[in-house]
Amino acid sequence: MMTLFDDEQIMRTYLKNAANTNAYEADKATAERMIKDGEMPLEKIARYVPPLSMEKLKELEAEVLQSA
Repeated sequence: MMTLFDDEQIMRTYLKNAANTNAYEADKATAERMIKDGEMPLEKIARYVPPLSMEKLKELEAEVLQSA
């Protein structure tokens, strides 16, 4: 019986997803540092870190302010 994906294709997909997750986490960490610094409004941070939505930035800001 034929399989839909071969092992190589599955591995490529897995690695691509892992890279995307790592990039997103790095962007999130950058935005968090910018929020902690407090010198830039969220609108400007959103321009520098486009993968994060304004809604996500607001959530992140709330988390940072709670932990401070």
